[in-house]
Order: sequence, then structure tokens, then C-alpha cells
Amino acid sequence: MAQSRFPAIALCLLLAMPAAWAAEDISKVNGSIEVAAGTVHGELDTVNGSISIGDGAQTGDASTVNGSIKVGANARVGSLDTVNGAIRVGRNVQASGGIETVNGSVFVDRGSTVAGDIETVNGAIGLVETQLRGDIETVNGDVTVGIGSVVSGSLSIKRSSGWFQSAPKRKPRVVIGPRAVVQGPLKFEREVRLYVHRSARTGPVTGAEPVVFDTDTAPED
Repeated sequence: MAQSRFPAIALCLLLAMPAAWAAEDISKVNGSIEVAAGTVHGELDTVNGSISIGDGAQTGDASTVNGSIKVGANARVGSLDTVNGAIRVGRNVQASGGIETVNGSVFVDRGSTVAGDIETVNGAIGLVETQLRGDIETVNGDVTVGIGSVVSGSLSIKRSSGWFQSAPKRKPRVVIGPRAVVQGPLKFEREVRLYVHRSARTGPVTGAEPVVFDTDTAPED
């Protein structure tokens, strides 16, 4: 009996091994990481290099210091994090964590869901028909909660901090587009230009006076 069970057990182990290999982490110091479409990997981590995740791929968290992060359509990822670089998320992506950059923009395309917060310091944030479960926070970036997007948390623009911070030279532009929803409060600790479409819904606004508009796009400053 023991001999008859052995081939079956060995077969199960062999079948499981490719999946384990496919989900391995990728870690570098100097160099970009490219994940092919439709493949499965664990965490992606580099210091000096960009990260590109192909259409339909599945990964864990993706992190770099000096480099951009690009996620293809229909991918499944964890959190996305860089210091100096932009983050661009394609259509119908599921991100189980947040998105964060210091010096770089963030854009999330139609049909995507982000489970955590979206944060920048010096970079614009743009959403189009996106479901964001967390908050939006920036210091110097413009924010567009575009058509049909829903933000479950708050939207905040913080005051610059630090010993050697100079006075900001421009006011961030904040647009809440047609049929967009920000369920939490809008809190502004510095001057902004705030435009809210008549069909949009937001929580209470502090620190700014909304300009209501009816057109497809917000008025030019």
C-alpha cells in the first residue's frame, strides 16, 4: 500500500513546485524589474531602478527608491511605493495596499480599486472611475478625483513642514469631477483652488471655498 501511494504523493509535490517558484520575490539594488504579463510573483524590491508589471500579472508589494512604477491592465498587486518616481496604474487593477510617492505623480485608470491610501508630497494625484478605500493626502500636488470615482476616506492637503521649507509659490488645484464622490471631509491646511462639479458629492469642506461648475472639465485658472 505504501508503494502505491508514493507516486501520487510525488506527483502532487511536482505539480505544486512551479507555483511556488512563480511566486518568488524579486530583489535588486541597481536595476529595473520587469514582470511579464500573466505571471505570478511575490514582492518586488529595488533601489535604483523602475518597476514594470505586465497586464494580468499578480504580485505582492512593489517598492523602489529611485524609479517609476507602472502597472498594466487587469493586474493584481499589493502596495506600490517609491520615493523619486511616478506611479501609473492601468485599467481594472486591484491593489490590496496603498500607493505612495514623495517626488512623483500618481495616476489610476478606469475600473481600478485601491484598498489603502494614496499619498504624495510633490506630485499630482489623478483618479478616473476609481474606487479608493482609503484617504488622499498631498502637500504640493494637484488632485483630480475624476469622473465617477469614489473615495471612501478623506482628502487632505497638508501644510509644508521642515526647518528650511520656503513659502509655497503656487496654490494646488483640486478638482472633484462629474459624479465623483469623496465620502470623508476635505481638509486644506494651505490655500488651494477647489472646483467641485454640481453632480459630485463630498463631505464637509474646511480651509477652502468650492467653485461649483457644470461643464465636463473644470474652469481654467
